[in-house]
Amino acid sequence: MDDLLINWEQKAQEQQKANKQFLQKLQTKRGRGVEKLLPDLHDEAFSHIDCLKCAGCCKTISPRFKMPDIKRIAKYMGMKESAFIDQYLRMDEDGDYVVKFSPCPFLDADNYCSIYDARPGDCQNYPYTDSFDFIKRPNITYLNSTICPAVFYVLERLKKITKL
Repeated sequence: MDDLLINWEQKAQEQQKANKQFLQKLQTKRGRGVEKLLPDLHDEAFSHIDCLKCAGCCKTISPRFKMPDIKRIAKYMGMKESAFIDQYLRMDEDGDYVVKFSPCPFLDADNYCSIYDARPGDCQNYPYTDSFDFIKRPNITYLNSTICPAVFYVLERLKKITKL
């Protein structure tokens, strides 16, 4: 395992202020072009990380369930959309459907997702370490750095590479 990932949760807590400042710097002109580094750093991170050993995202935060997600998942589960919404979802303060409770009700004891083949788009794209969303949405990336070891890893590697 990469040394960067040893005690990553503690390191992420200790680096919160520095990571927030770094992400703010990425929003400036000096941060332009960094997004080109993300796909390789994403692959590097996941060469060290097995999501099934963590599942921190599924245990602590909810994806947004957009209507296409709801339709697809309800069909996958053999349910009516309204029944799916009533049983599993609530509306959050932003007007998005999210799961009623954490951990995610679709997370099995072995950290596998029971609806993996039909999972929401947010789950498919999480943790956004290979896309411009990683930089474009600094507050979410900042939060995710304390939830997901891959986000922490990519942030730390970017700080070393860019020296911003």
